[in-house]
Amino acid sequence: MRTISKENKINEEIRDRELRVIDEKGTMLGIMSRDEALRLADEKKLDLVNVSPNAKPPVCKILDYGKYRYEAQKREKEAKKKQKTMQVKEIRLSTFIEDHDIQVKAKTACKFLQDGDKVKVSLRFRGRERDYTFRGREVMEKFAEACSEVSTVDKKPTFEGRSLTMFLAPKSDK
Repeated sequence: MRTISKENKINEEIRDRELRVIDEKGTMLGIMSRDEALRLADEKKLDLVNVSPNAKPPVCKILDYGKYRYEAQKREKEAKKKQKTMQVKEIRLSTFIEDHDIQVKAKTACKFLQDGDKVKVSLRFRGRERDYTFRGREVMEKFAEACSEVSTVDKKPTFEGRSLTMFLAPKSDK
């Protein structure tokens, strides 16, 4: 009998004395001793798999473990396919950026947002630019306005060290 398992305990790995046993067809066989359940699984040339270890008593199922793991992996893979991963893209601005440059960068940010990604907009202050933080906030507001059709401001502009950062999220279509 196999005893190699990562997720579920199978066969001799199960240490509980009493188990609630379910057969391969899904029929409840009742509560029985571990040895009796192992003997029953062995007679059917199948494995005894602990499917609910936290229950009192633990629930074990008689089934083909190889097939069970294969189908579980298949379900997991299918769930991953349907999942949309969201990335955070970054756009960097400067304090004294021209309006046309803001529009160009906003266009790029809009593409990212339409693809379903979040956008981190950062503006770094160098040297004496730190005296013009109000100018940085104006640039951020212009940028947020330029992207307002496809985004919402997820996190308003805040200072992180010498940088002013803001997060934009795609608008949800509801």
